[in-house]
Amino acid sequence: MGRSERLGSQLPVTPPTLADVAERAGVSRQTVSNAVNNPDLLRPDTLERVRQTIAELGYSPNRAARNLRTRTSSLIGLRFAPAQEGTANAAMDRFVHSLVEASEEVGYHVLLFPGDDEDPVGGYDNLLRSTAVDAFVVTDTYLGNPQAAWLSQQRAPFVAFGRPWDDDEARHVWVDVDGAAGTRLATQHLIDRGHTRIAWIGWRKDSPIGEDRRSGWLQTMHANGLATTGLASRVEDVVHSGAEAAAVLLDESEPTAFVCASDTLAMGVLHTLWIRQLAPGKDIAVVGFDDSQVAQVYPVGLTSVRQPLEDVAVEIIKTLRALLSHQPVETRGVLLTPTLAIRESS
Repeated sequence: MGRSERLGSQLPVTPPTLADVAERAGVSRQTVSNAVNNPDLLRPDTLERVRQTIAELGYSPNRAARNLRTRTSSLIGLRFAPAQEGTANAAMDRFVHSLVEASEEVGYHVLLFPGDDEDPVGGYDNLLRSTAVDAFVVTDTYLGNPQAAWLSQQRAPFVAFGRPWDDDEARHVWVDVDGAAGTRLATQHLIDRGHTRIAWIGWRKDSPIGEDRRSGWLQTMHANGLATTGLASRVEDVVHSGAEAAAVLLDESEPTAFVCASDTLAMGVLHTLWIRQLAPGKDIAVVGFDDSQVAQVYPVGLTSVRQPLEDVAVEIIKTLRALLSHQPVETRGVLLTPTLAIRESS
């Protein structure tokens, strides 16, 4: 075999085109296009012949050409920031994975783009101007964040993962997890195990998500006639803050159990217990929130509230499809209920 033959055998094969399918099947290009995009327009025998030819040739529709024709991109934009250092929470990673899966099942793809805290709408503005995406998923719904309001003003299709905490007049669609229901589950679980002095370690007061989770602990304690005075602490969501808060509460209030606003804070509690040679689940019970991978692989096994992020993703994509097809949305807000993953720590 000559050198030119060897080189020639390595050249890539040109992928089949719509015209190739039409010629092989003995139909027009429009018929092939209808078979791909509007199969209901074709007779069953014609549709079957075209589909068989597509399979034989290995034809794949040109997504770029379709996007130009329909003026859509089939892309959903999501602003994504890396996990904060010193935390054990990867809930957002799990949500993104679930969102990608739910999107691909209905023919969409997720486009991640970085965010700039100094210009929280900059990335959205650039993508809107370039018509690079069809819609957005907004995850930054904390107090004062302008993204949802700005996208509403631009009439851009989007669904928020999180409630509009600071805007009672907001009309955009959102999906969220009932944090208070999760901590009610956690607290009642500990009460059922015989605990009466159950401490709470949560986030600072300016976090509406943290306050929502705290309310579940507080309501359940009061509903069972249990005292809460001196049993609550608000700290930054990092491991060392959880550890320090646990040490103070153990010294001053002598709780027998902890409910935490995150697995990150719960890991801090476990660290303090390890230093003091107290056994989680035996001497002191601990429950976290988010059911992170760390909670699942920790040697003792951390009991944790599990958010139904897979269901959140499916609900968001279902709602986005309705918005993009101009169908009525059944409700402005969907609140999903978490579950409790019980392990050795409680």
